[in-house]
Amino acid sequence: MSAVTDTAPRPAAPQTRGALGQSVRDSLVVAKRNLIRMARIPEMIVFGLIQPIMFVVLFSYVFGGSINVGGSTSPDGYREFLMAGIFAQTVTFATAGAGAGIADDMHKGLIDRFRSLPMARGAVLTGRTLADLVQTSLTLVMLSIVALIVGWRIHDGILGALGGFALLLLFGYAFSWIGALIGLSVRTPEAATSGGLIWLFPLTFISNAFVPADNMPTVLRHIAEWNPFSATVQACRDLFGNLPPNYHAPDAWPMQHPVLASVLWSVVIIAAFRTLAVRKYRSATA
Repeated sequence: MSAVTDTAPRPAAPQTRGALGQSVRDSLVVAKRNLIRMARIPEMIVFGLIQPIMFVVLFSYVFGGSINVGGSTSPDGYREFLMAGIFAQTVTFATAGAGAGIADDMHKGLIDRFRSLPMARGAVLTGRTLADLVQTSLTLVMLSIVALIVGWRIHDGILGALGGFALLLLFGYAFSWIGALIGLSVRTPEAATSGGLIWLFPLTFISNAFVPADNMPTVLRHIAEWNPFSATVQACRDLFGNLPPNYHAPDAWPMQHPVLASVLWSVVIIAAFRTLAVRKYRSATA
């Protein structure tokens, strides 16, 4: 005698969302959370504006008549030369804020709570960097208004100007991943802020941001010409139409092809530091 055993049919396996789609959705959710947080703390944006405005005023009116740009010491000419450097400095200095924000979330245990949720591993960092990109965009808009007030002008049309600002935002987004890695590597937000600024000063000052690199010592001049910061500044001056009339670009490849060099530097930085930051995120919260 044989027994017939009825087996209940297995429920159909739920359809899983595509990994890329889930990552995008999760990143946008985290970005929205960070933007809401920023909106509730408006002083973050205000204080982020004070420093670049101070640099614009101080460099324009204190050093404007003393620095030779293209054979002229005209303050108006220097202001136009200066602004691309101030814009680039502003987007890179946002690195410290990105690192401090992630370090604060780590310190409060928020990152561990995110990790316990069924979400893409890289979404927490991607969402944070996207929110920082929005804040940087707002800062650039306000800083552009201040620049126009002090005498900066765009001479090569709106399309070139939009291209310049796009390069600045791409460069700032790349550096936010450096800030993310720093924020994951330290224990306190204060350490992240210090660690995010200490290396930015030599990066920005050993460049063509504030003075032409022609008169620098030979070693520093070569460093400045191959500095990714210099490539972005040079590209923006070209796209904004702010290069001095008698300016001749150095022979270094990044200075001859600044737009392409800026894009390549940004892509390389994003690829390298996003990989390192996500790996650090996984090990730091494991």
